[in-house]
Amino acid sequence: MSQTSTERGHRKERIGEVVSNKMEKTIVVKVERRYRHPQYRKVVTSFKKLYAHDETKRAQVGDLVRIQETRPLSKLKAWRLVDVLNPDGSVKPDGSVKN
Repeated sequence: MSQTSTERGHRKERIGEVVSNKMEKTIVVKVERRYRHPQYRKVVTSFKKLYAHDETKRAQVGDLVRIQETRPLSKLKAWRLVDVLNPDGSVKPDGSVKN
């Protein structure tokens, strides 16, 4: 039963908007969650602010980003930046130019 696979287990992913990037290698992402209220049956929108690790500092305020759950990196930070997205949901090309 010893399989030598290097893939990680299933990790939660969320898509949200960057609301702050003023910390070193950390961004704050606002994630929207919509659900039907159990008693009143009205659609409710709730927001959560998640702290995510941005190693290369490529996310700017207002960007749409995909973040993934990871091990706790600090008291509040347990997510990491996966991709910066275009407004239509496609992945934005990396801005680095190689000569």
